[in-house]
Amino acid sequence: MTQKNNYLVPMLVMALIFFMLGYITWTNGPLIPYLKIVCNLETDVQAFFVTSAFYFSYFIMALPSASLLEKIGFKNGIIAGLIVAALGSLLFIPAANSRMYGLFLTALFMQGSGLALLQTAVNPYLSILGPIERAAQRISIVGIANKAAGIVAPVLVGGIILKGAGDLENKLMVITDPKERDVILSEMASRIQTPYVALAIVLIIVAVLIFFSTLPEIQAEEEATSVQNQKKSVFGFPNLILGVIAIVCYVGAEVIAGDGIGQYGKNIGISLDDAKHFTSYTMAAMLVGYVVGIIAIPRFIKQEDALKYSAIIGIIFCLIVIFTEGYTSILFIALLGLANALMWPAIFPLSINGLGSFTKVGGAMLIMGIAPGGGLLPLLYASLGGETNPQRGFWVVIICYVYILYYALVGYKKKSW
Repeated sequence: MTQKNNYLVPMLVMALIFFMLGYITWTNGPLIPYLKIVCNLETDVQAFFVTSAFYFSYFIMALPSASLLEKIGFKNGIIAGLIVAALGSLLFIPAANSRMYGLFLTALFMQGSGLALLQTAVNPYLSILGPIERAAQRISIVGIANKAAGIVAPVLVGGIILKGAGDLENKLMVITDPKERDVILSEMASRIQTPYVALAIVLIIVAVLIFFSTLPEIQAEEEATSVQNQKKSVFGFPNLILGVIAIVCYVGAEVIAGDGIGQYGKNIGISLDDAKHFTSYTMAAMLVGYVVGIIAIPRFIKQEDALKYSAIIGIIFCLIVIFTEGYTSILFIALLGLANALMWPAIFPLSINGLGSFTKVGGAMLIMGIAPGGGLLPLLYASLGGETNPQRGFWVVIICYVYILYYALVGYKKKSW
């Protein structure tokens, strides 16, 4: 792979991008209970369409993003992604004014489209910026910025849009006058405008800064071996195809633990005023996991072994969630962030290792895996668990970790079908 002697500027730019990715992504956590109230949604499944709209944009836009990157390069692709995400953020203004759930979902889809372009650019860029065996370490370094944003976003945005939400819910239960309900809900809906307008402004500023930065373009090397040169299609790489499934499982587990923990807390009787901060606890655990990865990979542990142990820890923590109650279960959902932290940094480079000229398309396919992971698995979790038996939904997460364990043991090694 192409190596650069000076990684400082690219790594700083990537850290900035990962911060924005994390901030936008993890505002979805407080949005789930918020939109359930504001849009008068009846079930958790309806509320979790927040994640579906956001993550399915990755599936639809990933391959077009890869094609665009081939034409305009990594740097311009990152700038374009930031601008699209900013436009999606501004769409929250009419969504809040109308309180139309479909318009909120459209805004989330547009945000996700911008992030799909960013993800398709930055992850392969980081993987081929230096030696592939240290890729998980590089992704972990910038991942600190991502999860730091994941800690800040739920506290900041949740604190604004869900302020006094518990008392407000109780008040709405006893109000019978439709006009009075409408006034209260409209006031609550308007809260979302300021943080999302501010977000749009910041995204545009970051795009301008990157435009004037000295971010170098890098290219993946062509396949080096005769076996690789025989590959006529990206589908000829089992480590990639199996890696896409691993990404699906990882993202599902991460979204359920991160975005779903607040609604889980509400479902087991914890006030929404307290539960709105739970996503930050999961992100804090992930942040710790990234620090471990930076220190340990590859000095003390290989990235594939880190993936294996992470999957085992995830299975154990899920079992504790299922068979305990109250704040104990909340604690271990948050600790799933520790189990999840090194999964993306390990799966991505293991999946694109050896792809050569197929790297951009392979990276796009991995980004596409975000969609069913973030869009479908949380719905399956909500359907199986939900308000009636929230712990039961974590069997879905266990299945995800079992597959990731298979990939860490066997899947990434497969070079032919």
